Amino acid sequence: MLLHRTTRMTPWRRLAAALSAAALGAGLLAGCGSGSADEAGDDAPAAASGAFPVTVEHAFGTTKITKAPRRVVSVGYTDDQAMLALGVRPIGMVDQYPNPAGRKPDINTQWPWVKDKWGDTRPEVVMENGDSGPNYEKIAALRPDLIVAVYSEIDRAAYDKLSRIAPTVGRTKGEKEPFSASWQDNAVHIAKALGKEDEGTKLVQGIQDKLDAAKKAHPEFANQTAVVVSWYKNSVAPFTSTDVRGRLVTGIGFTYQTTIDKVADGKFFTVLSPERVDLVDVDRVFVVNDKADQRALRKFQLFGNLDAVRKDKVSYLLDSEGPAVGAAISQSTLLSLPYAIDELVTSAGRG
Repeated sequence: MLLHRTTRMTPWRRLAAALSAAALGAGLLAGCGSGSADEAGDDAPAAASGAFPVTVEHAFGTTKITKAPRRVVSVGYTDDQAMLALGVRPIGMVDQYPNPAGRKPDINTQWPWVKDKWGDTRPEVVMENGDSGPNYEKIAALRPDLIVAVYSEIDRAAYDKLSRIAPTVGRTKGEKEPFSASWQDNAVHIAKALGKEDEGTKLVQGIQDKLDAAKKAHPEFANQTAVVVSWYKNSVAPFTSTDVRGRLVTGIGFTYQTTIDKVADGKFFTVLSPERVDLVDVDRVFVVNDKADQRALRKFQLFGNLDAVRKDKVSYLLDSEGPAVGAAISQSTLLSLPYAIDELVTSAGRG
């Protein structure tokens, strides 16, 4: 099975080796990178209109954005949703979930929490799940004046290539491992790049208030340990407490099974051998998978023997199918979180 990044379990290959210098076309990159916002054209779907200039510190250095960008490309898996929440429609984005064959428009623009924000805009896909890295030529052809790569696994080599196309903002400065920063930090980081830090901070606070309200309404969660898992390569694969899924579960009050963090050794997940399935023997298990994988997991005897399973304390959350609660949780963005929190609390209250 192929899992989208937000549940994908395989790291990228090193981006530096993804494309040769000849394939990139140094002249093309240099030419596109030199364009100003005024040269971007009037066909951009939406533009930032916040306070500029702004200087953003990130994992790869400092980026100065002198004026409101008109053509923004998202290279982070969920960065487009933070932009949409702030009124900016990117012209390029990453496909988090493979689009079903023949289906239009792209499923990634049709989630219940983003559909209205995209409207009729159809962004160019600059990277698909499973690709070794972004499509630099396609990004250059879009003539962006800002590239956002925050919820992203790009390395220094990839950042340097993107920076030759347009000013690029990488992940937060304090993020030690890709995808380990909190959703709050990522949201404010992106908002700052768009000149809308105050607006982003307010949106973050609104979601934090919703989390706090859920925690207050369900004090019983605090006495329960929990874990979020997926079925992957015929194994139980739990996410760590620092992954967005783990952070959301603790955000509504549960105590996470942090032993998983040690086993994962810096990654956002781990795949358990049969003798370590006991690590997910907790009070409440949240399963994020679509129907076929949920069926396979239910047939796995070692999982079926867990106390939580026998006591009906498992929440099975469809990922991209149906209401796509798993997708909302896995994305954990300014747009998906209000929906995800409601659904997660409802599922946790059952049984």
